[in-house]
Amino acid sequence: MSNTIPVTVLTGFLGSGKTTLLNRILSEEHGLRIAVIENEFGEIGIDQDLVINADEEIFEMNNGCICCTVRGDLIRILNELAERKDKFDRVILETTGMADPGPVAQTFFVDPSINELYELDGIITLVDAKHVSMHLDDGTNEVMSQVGFADRIILNKADLVTTDQMFDLKKRLQDMNKIAGFYSATMADAPIAELLDIGGFNLQRAMDMKPNFLEPEYPFEWGGIWQLPAGQYHFKMANGPDPDMTFLMTDVNKTSETTVLDLAETIFIEFSKTGEPINHKQILNLTNQCYQLQLEGQDMYEFYLEVKTPKDIAVFAQHTPEEFELALLSQDDTEYFPVAEHYFNAEHEHNDVVSSVSIELQGVFDGDIINAWLGIFLQEKGADIYRMKGVLGIHDESHRIVYQGVHMLLGAQQGKPWGDEAPTNKMVFIGKNLDEDYIRGSLERCLYK
Repeated sequence: MSNTIPVTVLTGFLGSGKTTLLNRILSEEHGLRIAVIENEFGEIGIDQDLVINADEEIFEMNNGCICCTVRGDLIRILNELAERKDKFDRVILETTGMADPGPVAQTFFVDPSINELYELDGIITLVDAKHVSMHLDDGTNEVMSQVGFADRIILNKADLVTTDQMFDLKKRLQDMNKIAGFYSATMADAPIAELLDIGGFNLQRAMDMKPNFLEPEYPFEWGGIWQLPAGQYHFKMANGPDPDMTFLMTDVNKTSETTVLDLAETIFIEFSKTGEPINHKQILNLTNQCYQLQLEGQDMYEFYLEVKTPKDIAVFAQHTPEEFELALLSQDDTEYFPVAEHYFNAEHEHNDVVSSVSIELQGVFDGDIINAWLGIFLQEKGADIYRMKGVLGIHDESHRIVYQGVHMLLGAQQGKPWGDEAPTNKMVFIGKNLDEDYIRGSLERCLYK
């Protein structure tokens, strides 16, 4: 087990709610031993009544937190704080609203003394849900970088936008950063404990906690498999975030050990086509037909299904069952539940300068060739690469190689052994002006022949 101290970086543009969240951390009786590093208390108006001795650079709060003001060098303050590491278990470091979090993240990679003492656990970005689109539209660099670097994005001031506006904003940000988790919040009331221990800069730990962390993009958010006897059935659902929903059913070969992920690879092309419109109380066919379920005009909807012989069926949906209260019932209203299901990181399309590219390739890389290409790629594009993460298979290497990069910095370590599993390379690139065809083609040429 690592003895390093986990650090969470808190960032967000001016007015996003960082001050509110930081005040919560400083004042709440959360029972967590946290050291908070603040750029400059004078800039943000922290309630001075919370401070035992505001004249010191490092001082203790009345709820047990340790607080630091970074009036000097970040590395110096981290080393000074480490002398009191028996008093806290983790650090939250808040940046100014106009800061690019990249240099802060790099500090934990390039400085040996910091690298030995601390581990960057993740970057939390707050956005003002009411106003952030304006900054995205005008290409504000600080906002772009804060979104691009994030492991968690808090959509704050949710009470000031409609459900549709929040849905559209989340889709837009997901397209910019496919690895981030999202929370909606009012007055920055996101759960503090769930923003910690996320393993955002410890890729192996992140994948242990969330196996689909680097999963490729699909045009659906959910898939499930039902085992059904012969009979009459109906899908029941309610209104959701959209007036229609793409929906596809297919047979599953019962003699195979087919998984939802296996089926995803076989149906995603059909799913991406324009679906046939189908209305309430119409019949769905058990083919690879893609439908557009019409969900507008009433509160509940039913779509009928006939199963002539016992079989397994799979369903893929544009949105998750929870969003539409999806249920499958027999003629006597007995509910059937999926025997297997999977939540996907769904694909969304926007035209922002910052984007993320997901690549998945079977096989193993030639170690010398992939290292050479990554070196050239970062030399040419490093300034535009916010985050780079991946799990690679290397020829003559029995273990996964886990790597990640920040701008021009790249680090790698040995992960879990492949065992009997066929190596699959999964990579995510987040940055400005990414050319997916070039990246994919280059990586394909790095595979061991």
